[in-house]
Amino acid sequence: MNLSLAGIIAVAKGEKPGDLLLKNAKVVNVFTGEIEEADVVIVDKYIAGIGNYSEAKQVINLKHRYLIPGLMDAHLHLESTLLTPAAFAASVLPHGTTSVFIDPHEIANVLGINGINYLLKATEDVWLNFFILIPSCVPATHLETAGAEITATDIAKLLHHPRVVGLAEMMNYPGVLNGDDSVLQKIKTAQRAQKVIDGHAPFVRGKDLQAYVSAGIDSDHETTRLDEAKEKLAAGMWLMIREGTAAKNLHSLLPAVNAFSLHRCLFCTDDKEAADLLKEGHIDYIIRLAIKAGLNPVWAIKMATFNCAQRFGLKGIGAVAPGYIADMAVVEDLENFEVVMTIKDGEVVFEEGVLKVQPSVYVEPQVTNTINIAEITPESFKLKITSNRAHVIGLVEGQIVTEHLIKEVKRNKQGEVISDPDRDILKMAVIERHQASGNIGLGLLSGLGLKRGAIAQTVAHDSHNLIVVGTNDQDMYVAVKAIKAMQGGFVVVENGMVKAGLSLPIAGLISPLKAEEVALHMEQLCATAKQLGVILQNPFLSLAFVALPVIPKLRLTDKGLVDVEKFAFIPLEAT
Repeated sequence: MNLSLAGIIAVAKGEKPGDLLLKNAKVVNVFTGEIEEADVVIVDKYIAGIGNYSEAKQVINLKHRYLIPGLMDAHLHLESTLLTPAAFAASVLPHGTTSVFIDPHEIANVLGINGINYLLKATEDVWLNFFILIPSCVPATHLETAGAEITATDIAKLLHHPRVVGLAEMMNYPGVLNGDDSVLQKIKTAQRAQKVIDGHAPFVRGKDLQAYVSAGIDSDHETTRLDEAKEKLAAGMWLMIREGTAAKNLHSLLPAVNAFSLHRCLFCTDDKEAADLLKEGHIDYIIRLAIKAGLNPVWAIKMATFNCAQRFGLKGIGAVAPGYIADMAVVEDLENFEVVMTIKDGEVVFEEGVLKVQPSVYVEPQVTNTINIAEITPESFKLKITSNRAHVIGLVEGQIVTEHLIKEVKRNKQGEVISDPDRDILKMAVIERHQASGNIGLGLLSGLGLKRGAIAQTVAHDSHNLIVVGTNDQDMYVAVKAIKAMQGGFVVVENGMVKAGLSLPIAGLISPLKAEEVALHMEQLCATAKQLGVILQNPFLSLAFVALPVIPKLRLTDKGLVDVEKFAFIPLEAT
């Protein structure tokens, strides 16, 4: 605090002028639910007082528009936006967002503690509060090769950082329920540091839910059904209502919000692409949807502000009130909920369509050059089985679950399985890219629709190995070589030529470009893929989950084909 406490008191009493005065505001009070016509005076980065004020170095007449606390995202994987913290900040500040709570699970699976430390540095001085929760499951499973491991000892060291607020989503709920010692040690570490523990408990109900919550895990963003939401709220959990790019649960869960449960409900995006941030907005978009669906606007605002601060144990943010940090947004009305101004730390950073600050991009050498694959050739994709029947991964449009198919496959004279684009059965490989181990998982994919060429990418939850799918081995090889040269990203290849691409040189997950540029590249990639026959709206989003061996039913990792329901490897050949 640059100003003395006595100085703030003097401004609040009207004895001294403030730094910024917001005149004629309709102040939304998240404590009482009331809306008050008042002036708000700010000194340094703090709200000094609300009432009738007349003097400040800068005066802005809000003309009876609504003044609300800065919006907050309760759970976000920054890496899924493909943006640096600076580029992300520049894309959400115009939407009234001033704080986000991020789980750097993706970069941690690539770079471990180095990745988390990079984000801690890169999120400084970007005009947006980045609060971080330490990933609890790195690596996610033993069924794939990650680039790092984070232990309870590592977590203990990181929890001391002032912007680290807890342990991120405990995805290994079977480990919790079975009393796995390594899992419980991580939970105990967070509890000793008096930090919150976020949950990940899709369809966990009954006594299993009671056991999960009894371990001290008290939030969930994976809830998709209303009865499930009510059960979790009744067990004392914070309900994070998710509306992102892939998962959209708002309308299903909104009826769970009532006068009692309101105080335990939050909004989050989880995963949201740059194009959607630009087109739709961020938390303001979720509030618009909620209001349109009938939710009280002030309730929606409270869920997106003060409730977040309360959940993560933060004081002095999340409300327009004396002594609070001056993180605020101005909206024209509470129906259309259009943000016209954002104030961060007492400074106007966005006003009437103009972003007045330029957050600085920070990159360091240790987070680049992360694509380490063993030497490959087109022969690396040769796939031999002794029968004509094989297990095939079936993509489902708009979902991250897959189907477990058994299909007749096409083989050449040498008995090698080849892609059969006419029947939409394509050869696929997951290549280990962290340690150059030479691991290559080979399998078959249906539901993509690709008729020519190949697609490759290094965004592949959770370990982010290299995925390639193609109609022929040569284009698959060219795609992999292009990804290696780019040091991560997305490519579309046809006839040995790269037709479209986006480089993600930061951990193979993040672009240094602006949100508008990333969105344009992704649009071009999707359009090019469609020209080659792809039937999915965004094939790269679907492929990103094909290697995730914790979501049913069939997956492919660098170690082989995984039957998720058995949680075990199976041969490609089907009987």
